[in-house]
Amino acid sequence: MAHTQATPEGSIPLTPEEEAELEERRAAWAAGANDRLAAVARKQRDEILMQSDWRVTRASEAGIALSEEWAAYRQALRDVPQQSGFPTNINWPVAPGGA
Repeated sequence: MAHTQATPEGSIPLTPEEEAELEERRAAWAAGANDRLAAVARKQRDEILMQSDWRVTRASEAGIALSEEWAAYRQALRDVPQQSGFPTNINWPVAPGGA
């Protein structure tokens, strides 16, 4: 498909070199889609982990171990990037008690 470029004199068609550069940029953008999705998923995972940080702090301050359920949940969150469907198909762990 021929692309055009807007100029003060009107639209002009891209040169073959400009068309090739445009297609190269589009291919590079598409190739980076999974990287962008992964970054968004990791940010979401990090935010969810931060929401339960207080439990780790409270357990540490009380001199007790974090419950096995919460420790497993937090580990499952850290393991999200290793899931086979990551980053397009993520099975998000559910917090103990559904909270």
